[in-house]
Amino acid sequence: MALLEVRDLHVEFDTPDGVVHAVRGLSLDVERGATLAVVGESGSGKSVATQTITGLTRGARVRGSAVFDGTELLGAPEETLRRVRGAQIGMIFQDPLSSLHPYYPVGWQVVEMIRAHDRSVSKAAARERAVELLALVGIPRARQRVDDYPHQFSGGMRQRVMIAMAVALDPALLIADEPTTALDVTVQAQVLEVMQQLQERFGTAIVIITHDLGVVADLADDVVVMYGGRAMEVAPRRELFYGPHHPYTEGLLRSLPSRGEPGARLTPVPGAPPSLIDPPAGCPFRPRCPHAFADCHDQPPLRPVPGAPGHLSACFLPTTRTAGGAPPAAAVHELQEAP
Repeated sequence: MALLEVRDLHVEFDTPDGVVHAVRGLSLDVERGATLAVVGESGSGKSVATQTITGLTRGARVRGSAVFDGTELLGAPEETLRRVRGAQIGMIFQDPLSSLHPYYPVGWQVVEMIRAHDRSVSKAAARERAVELLALVGIPRARQRVDDYPHQFSGGMRQRVMIAMAVALDPALLIADEPTTALDVTVQAQVLEVMQQLQERFGTAIVIITHDLGVVADLADDVVVMYGGRAMEVAPRRELFYGPHHPYTEGLLRSLPSRGEPGARLTPVPGAPPSLIDPPAGCPFRPRCPHAFADCHDQPPLRPVPGAPGHLSACFLPTTRTAGGAPPAAAVHELQEAP
């Protein structure tokens, strides 16, 4: 049994302009100790899905199932969700400056995180644990810096503090929502390395939400590609990069800048993302798809790709590259540079 099993998740919000269909029928599994990347452009539903699973969406209509380590999270009492969040599911958010309280030292915030879930831990013991955690995530002079405030840290160091808080109680699952978006490339690599080291040390499963395929190439075991609130493709990382099946996935990979081909032009995906208030009938990518045909007015289910274990695609076509052509060069280059 997977650590987290999500089945047929739907999330809708009422707005003055109509109902936003943010997530439509999402299913995914997160195995123990593995890393699942959920990738997609802004508005694809990837962040809403994980926030809903952990009970952080408000005012939404939700249906489906999300079972974490045998506990159904959707519709669970708030007390149950509070017990799970932090202690069993750690979370890292996109902007650490807005996630950390500016009025309190970072060490105090780590201490409160620990004692909120276990009041039997003394403040002194929790403080010592905070120092250990800050050192563990690579903050220099952790014992001296434990009393510093968030504004005294760089963006990368603040994100390390968030990681320390997220793993303070040794959770089984870590959800990282765009953890490197606001960081420069060098710092991004350092933060990802910290996450990998912690995973190797503690066996933590990771769900990383991102639009950056370079992050996916570095970190993921498996990938879910979302578009218009739906999962378009699910595959092991290398299978996705070398053999994308869904036209949207192939378009994403072909839009990557190719560092191996100086002067190569980008190939953008034509068109614009669909309205989530009035989504197109059938496949949400149909209006932009170069391979669309009449059957695409019906929504294709996620189904196995022949000869590719663990690879699922929501596309009626047997393959999008029947006319030949190698995998996108930029995608191959990303994988060659990945660990």
